[in-house]
Amino acid sequence: MDQEKDQRASETLEYAKDVVIQSIAETMDLYGVTPSAGKLYGTMYFSGPLNLDEMKDELKMSKPSMSTAVRTLQDISMVHKTWLKGSRKDVFVAEKNFFKSFIDFFCKKWDREVKINLESIAVAQQQLTDIMNDEEILSHLRETAQTYYTQLEESKKYYDWLTRLVASFRTGEIFDYLPIEE
Repeated sequence: MDQEKDQRASETLEYAKDVVIQSIAETMDLYGVTPSAGKLYGTMYFSGPLNLDEMKDELKMSKPSMSTAVRTLQDISMVHKTWLKGSRKDVFVAEKNFFKSFIDFFCKKWDREVKINLESIAVAQQQLTDIMNDEEILSHLRETAQTYYTQLEESKKYYDWLTRLVASFRTGEIFDYLPIEE
């Protein structure tokens, strides 16, 4: 065996891993996490189960920072607590299925968008209806209320579509239209 060649291969493996970890860290802002939490996720992506002490040693971060980053990643379902036989410490693994991470994260965000906005629209439309139906209010104000009401009614189509999009992700139906390439 050629030790020099093995050494170069080992260094190349580390470099390749580091390039991906850095790109993950750089793009994790999309998920609302800091670059350091992104770096943690990238590191965990290439490793097996890790406890907080191992993460701290690997990334040279303080334990409180590490704990916060892990909690953030757990909240968005990118890291999961797992059980490791013989370990008394909490152990965590990265979600390695990017499709699952994407679906979990964005479906939660889209559900929230739909819920908050439809609730607001319902309140606003009731108030607008009250104005439209009150003959004692100036006609131009009633007309403005009607315009706003119509706009809001039109926006419900988007929220209906978004609800169906979320359902298609959760059921996997989306992959009938946009299959995952093998």
